Amino acid sequence: MFQDLIAGGTESSAVTVEWAILELLKKPEMFSKATEELDRVIGRERWVEEKDIVNLPYIESIAKETMRLHPVAPMLVPRMTREDCQIAGYDIRKGTRALVNVWTIGRDPTVWDNPNEFCPDRFLGKAIDVKGHDFELLLFGAGRRMCPGYPLGIKVIQASLANLLHGFT
Repeated sequence: MFQDLIAGGTESSAVTVEWAILELLKKPEMFSKATEELDRVIGRERWVEEKDIVNLPYIESIAKETMRLHPVAPMLVPRMTREDCQIAGYDIRKGTRALVNVWTIGRDPTVWDNPNEFCPDRFLGKAIDVKGHDFELLLFGAGRRMCPGYPLGIKVIQASLANLLHGFT
């Protein structure tokens, strides 16, 4: 089971890093901004380490924006509603199986400005996290059923992306 968790987390992390590189190659000014941040904070004489990630807000925002546009799991695991409620004008009965479409939330124009545009700057200076506290960015789920690989996945994505960008010529 543990091996399945690691394997599942590494493949999805690698795919997310590939999406990030693709999006950055289409936007050279953002690519330059990311490499400038890495050169300024890390320097050219060493590689990025896990402890450096907290000092790289633009790299963090690139990871968030990539996962917003290209979520690893477009639909969260189905949930059972615990009580009767109303969502978007619809009456939902207790015990209904509910699906959360993360892909649609990430592209919702009522939540995001220019939702189909890759724009990491939208996360700079904002405290939107990926842990399920902010419902506009539910990348790993939320609550008790949040992805158990979240801590490893986010670190792998950010460190891999930072090192790829830092070593890219």
